[in-house]
Amino acid sequence: MPFSANDFEATTWEELQRLLFRDTWDGRIGRFRSPFVYRGGRSRFYQLETSLQRLGGEYHQLEHHLLRNFRKYARDTTTPAEAASTWDWLALAQHHGLPTRLLDWTYSPYVALHFATDDLEAYHEDGIIWALNYVKAAEHLPAKLRDALRQEGSNVFTSELLEPVSNSLRNLEELQPEPFVLFLEPPSLDARIVHQYALFSLMNSAQSVLHDWLADRPELYYRIIIPAHLKWEVRDKLDQANITERVLLPGLSGLSRWLHRHYSPARGQSAGGPGGELPG
Repeated sequence: MPFSANDFEATTWEELQRLLFRDTWDGRIGRFRSPFVYRGGRSRFYQLETSLQRLGGEYHQLEHHLLRNFRKYARDTTTPAEAASTWDWLALAQHHGLPTRLLDWTYSPYVALHFATDDLEAYHEDGIIWALNYVKAAEHLPAKLRDALRQEGSNVFTSELLEPVSNSLRNLEELQPEPFVLFLEPPSLDARIVHQYALFSLMNSAQSVLHDWLADRPELYYRIIIPAHLKWEVRDKLDQANITERVLLPGLSGLSRWLHRHYSPARGQSAGGPGGELPG
């Protein structure tokens, strides 16, 4: 997807705040209620390809085998109940790194901003935030799925809501020949899902590419370019706001990643900043 009129460059922290929260006022209720979900990328050239698509080759023919074997060999570990739906298993697989057709999103623009600035090796590149209007995207769903959401009074699916309407990937593909995207809130598998305010996008075909679908529907999204020179300021202010690996990736691994990054020098500065001390 080439850069377009939907791309906005945030040259300052203040401008970035305006862009992150644009179009979030809901005049019907007199409150700020964002219709967007967000996804952060370390490079402005980041696209919306799934981990399954990044496998390459005949990846769409491997999806069933990947999920089948995941379910088969995961039985000895902590897994959903025996009767858990395909959607629960798919969410669990995505959460643990299996290539799937799901893409991770978050309701929090700051969580997306974290993932656009957490890789110090990418600080020479401009970052990006995708903002996708999931409320308007739901209007493009097949009638059967739209009706299920309307009856529930929701704009996104849970596995319990989706299962009675479509109980398998094949069934989802058969609902409509043209591509569509739905949003799926995963069960609270662990604190990471909860803290990241996470949900997934799911297209009806494994071969459908979300950024290509959006290119034909520019009213559904915008992108924020984060210049490389702004990344350190963004990163330091997110850390001060406690948007860090220690919080978003609970556990010793997240703690170690946060400490490693915190003590890494910026632009030739000595490690840890003045005094080399952690705040507090």
